[in-house]
Amino acid sequence: MEINFRVSGRIAKPLEEVFEAVADPAQLSQYFTTGGAKGRLETGATVMWDFHDFPGAFPVEVIEVVPNEKIVLEWPGHEAESGEIGAKGRDGDYRTTVTMLFKPTDDGRTLVEIVEEGWRETAEALRGSYMNCEGWTGVILALKAWIEHGINLRQGLYK
Repeated sequence: MEINFRVSGRIAKPLEEVFEAVADPAQLSQYFTTGGAKGRLETGATVMWDFHDFPGAFPVEVIEVVPNEKIVLEWPGHEAESGEIGAKGRDGDYRTTVTMLFKPTDDGRTLVEIVEEGWRETAEALRGSYMNCEGWTGVILALKAWIEHGINLRQGLYK
């Protein structure tokens, strides 16, 4: 069984504005990377993401960027030790691939889809994928709240 997931949501802003809110580290730091993002998401770049709720900045490899269409990232495959909420995990010695797709809708909104794949077929990796699925769903919600209403949903949420 291949472990992967796809989450999506519609943002009530034009495609270019939504894409830029993800690619630009200053904007990404406003609603997602609570400890800050360093480096623009551009093909071949290595950027640093930091989160107050997940201590320690870590590198994210940018594999491909097609402006206003797609961002492909790789990072360590996260595995969880148990199914408990807040379970500690560890990064595996392999990488998963995150693909973000941006599509305009007929009504002027933007559909954002996020796919993550590449986990090992173990119970720990499956639990890690659940954690990341929850996380990427939260990113879409946080992006929507930030870009549509200027609200940072993550502020104080995890700590």
